[in-house]
Amino acid sequence: MNNSVVTEFVLLGLTNTWELEIFFFFIFLLAYAAIVAGNFLIVVTVTFDSHLYSTPMYFLLGNLSFLDMCISTITTPKMVTDFLKENKTISLWGCMAQMFFLHFLGGSEMTLLIVMAVDRYIAICKPLHYTSIMNRRVLMGSVLLSWAVGFVHTMSQMVFTINLPFCGPNIVDDIFCDLPLVLKLACTETYVLELLVTADSGLLSFICFILLLVSYTVILVTVRRRSSGGLSKALSTLSAHITVVTLFFGPIIFIYAWPFSFSVDKFLSVFYSIITPLLNPIIYTLRNQEMKAAISRLKTKHTHRIKWY
Repeated sequence: MNNSVVTEFVLLGLTNTWELEIFFFFIFLLAYAAIVAGNFLIVVTVTFDSHLYSTPMYFLLGNLSFLDMCISTITTPKMVTDFLKENKTISLWGCMAQMFFLHFLGGSEMTLLIVMAVDRYIAICKPLHYTSIMNRRVLMGSVLLSWAVGFVHTMSQMVFTINLPFCGPNIVDDIFCDLPLVLKLACTETYVLELLVTADSGLLSFICFILLLVSYTVILVTVRRRSSGGLSKALSTLSAHITVVTLFFGPIIFIYAWPFSFSVDKFLSVFYSIITPLLNPIIYTLRNQEMKAAISRLKTKHTHRIKWY
């Protein structure tokens, strides 16, 4: 890095039109406030409600909300403030940090979605053994495993990226530092490294998607064989999970299956830093009676405590 000439990168952002930048500033500012409020509400509710905290599904949901909040925080505040700046720059090490944490948290979230699918399988297909299988030790181990997978995923890419020399172009055509785009700016041959990054991220996404698809298919087939009435109950229980998985993997599948080529970097960047973290708390809170009841209990408890003081 001592031989590097480039000390910062220029982010082109979404638009160069001042009117649109002001519009996007308020839209994304409100969206980020909603993301933090919604996901923080879920984390606080799960943490301080004894019933939800002791329930594996909600314990995992609290961790998912924490990951969503962190992913959005890594990118969105910088993106929002850049709308008001003429020169949208980020330091070299700030760029490296963004890419490190994005792949770290993204890999962790994909793994956590698999853990949540396994949890639903055991709850629906093996209800009598659910509490004994999904005990606190298994839950903590599963969450730590998801973080470990994310760490290995990001380190397998960043350990090669961080030592690359950057001495020429420094313009990144995105709203934040995206690893494939940054690799193209290095002053050395990065073809093999680009293949490694594509294979690493693609393989992790493919494996996670296949495992999730198999898990939910097995659940529905098992329930259908047991009873016709159980299928509708299972679908009701799984609807939120399936919706979240579809939102997470749907854009990737659509874009790579689309026969026409077009720039997708900014679309994916906005989707995974804004849309997904914003919709997840809406899906899990507005359609979940237990979560609503827990929020009401916390509100009542807090109100009584204020009155007592």
